[in-house]
Amino acid sequence: MALYKLKKLIQKYWHWLAILLLAVTFFIFASSFVFLTQSNSFVKWSSPDATANYVFAKLYGETGEISIFEKNNLEVNDIIHPRSLRSDNGLIKPVSFLGIIIIYGKIVSLTSFKVLPYLTPLIAAFGIIFYFLFVQKIFGKKNAMVSTFILASFPVYLYYSSRSMFHNILFMSLLMIGFYYLLLIVKSRRKYLPLLHSALAGSFIGLAIIIRTSELIWLGPILIIAWLFNIRKVGITKLIIFLSFLFISVLPIMSWNQILNGSFFSFGYPEINQSIYEIKETTSEIIGNTVVGELAYHKELFNNIKSNIFYFGLHPKDSIKMFYYYFIDMFPWLFWLAFFGLFLFVQDIKKWKRKHWVYVINFFVLSIILVLYYGSWEFHDNPDKSQVTIGNSYTRYWLPIYLGAIPLLSLFLNRFLKAIFPKKKPIQQDILLPKTKNFFNKIDNKYIINSIIIIFVSIVSVYSINFVLFGSEEGLVYTYYKNNATRQEYTEVMNLTETNSVIITRYHDKLFFPERKVIVGLFDDDKMNVRYAKLVDLLPVYYYNFSFREADIEYLNNSRFKDINLRIEKVKKINKDFSLYRLVGRE
Repeated sequence: MALYKLKKLIQKYWHWLAILLLAVTFFIFASSFVFLTQSNSFVKWSSPDATANYVFAKLYGETGEISIFEKNNLEVNDIIHPRSLRSDNGLIKPVSFLGIIIIYGKIVSLTSFKVLPYLTPLIAAFGIIFYFLFVQKIFGKKNAMVSTFILASFPVYLYYSSRSMFHNILFMSLLMIGFYYLLLIVKSRRKYLPLLHSALAGSFIGLAIIIRTSELIWLGPILIIAWLFNIRKVGITKLIIFLSFLFISVLPIMSWNQILNGSFFSFGYPEINQSIYEIKETTSEIIGNTVVGELAYHKELFNNIKSNIFYFGLHPKDSIKMFYYYFIDMFPWLFWLAFFGLFLFVQDIKKWKRKHWVYVINFFVLSIILVLYYGSWEFHDNPDKSQVTIGNSYTRYWLPIYLGAIPLLSLFLNRFLKAIFPKKKPIQQDILLPKTKNFFNKIDNKYIINSIIIIFVSIVSVYSINFVLFGSEEGLVYTYYKNNATRQEYTEVMNLTETNSVIITRYHDKLFFPERKVIVGLFDDDKMNVRYAKLVDLLPVYYYNFSFREADIEYLNNSRFKDINLRIEKVKKINKDFSLYRLVGRE
């Protein structure tokens, strides 16, 4: 009897067991990269943004502060700081959005800083579960199952979950949770439950906003569209609750913006701050001119808003080219199957429900905005600017497009296979003839369809995991070996430099900070060289970069450094490419 009940439970809830097992497997796989590359004595990241997020999340969790005071910066015009940070009158602060620092820092304060590298894989695993719930509400359980398994192995989602101190996976995971509760606001028929769903939706979407506030450029429009389609079902009470909890969620970042940047709406990015200021001023002018009837200025003012929203520039041709490189060419299996899935879905447009209209319209809106917004700018995270790799920023910025396309791929699979293998009609058996037994007649076409889908998803998963591990020079396997070499490099430089020393470098700031003070620079700027000379009187100063030839050292000492009382001396060649040098004053 017990086995029978267990069998019935498994048959009823097998999809939940499968999704939970998938989420656990995903977490283990994504966390394994962190486990293998980090240790108590060496927690380093290959990106300045990730480094800044880790250092300040740890600092905030342990001290409640999001800044580091460097008194020597008062003497040298605030030049001592790594990339993704800035210094104002000696106070070193994050340049990026503060949400990940605040959220992860709060978790650190309740646990330990050792959990930091594993938080993104864990939250991404929950994101997988809520992605299933969200897609199930719109496209049904079968499409949700296929979509979720594809998501769990999708290269960008898996890659940046492993590279765990970026903002994007945390942002998307919180957003998927918020979107699911948004659906429940209009789905639930219980009296008070929609109010709870409104609070949860506002809270999680608010948390997503503080992770990457710049995404409001597309998140704002699609939330408005969703509300307009459901304005009667949402009503005023649920809307107020949603907005109230969203506001509560963004309050911490507003408070810290005021503390660090002098304004509730001022961020670390100077471009965004300038854009917000320009948009605010221009909007005021539009309202003022409209009131007095001076409409002739509107075209110029709206152009001003456009130029400030698209502060990367607006270049549609470049956007299309980047879209081709980082979607059509990089993931052709997803693009084309999703394209044909949308084509088949449109065939049933007369059967669409409100949720389908909202999904498709919002998918097009966010795709157009994201492609134009980020595609208009050239990002080169890879030192080789000609490389198109998963490590370049477009892939993580376009995560919403990829995740929105996956259910359309699932739709294509299910509808295409159903067309090829339609449901069998019962065979009319002639009562005068003996019954015939045919093995193939016993096989229901749904088993054939399910088998093909399982094979397809398995192939895609193997291909995707291979792509993440070996697909480019930024694959996780290659990154693992690079990390081992970097660990040796770090250890040797640490042993050769004092704890209070400054290291001038071009790209190794993310490696030496915060154990050493760092300056991102070279010797091609005379103003910076003067500051280096001043700093030599205050602290031990080193230079770490590509090895110089003897002729280069002579040129620096006898030309650039001659009149500023500065010399450069070689300390040690660290590896085949890089050497450590020390700057000293002339006697």
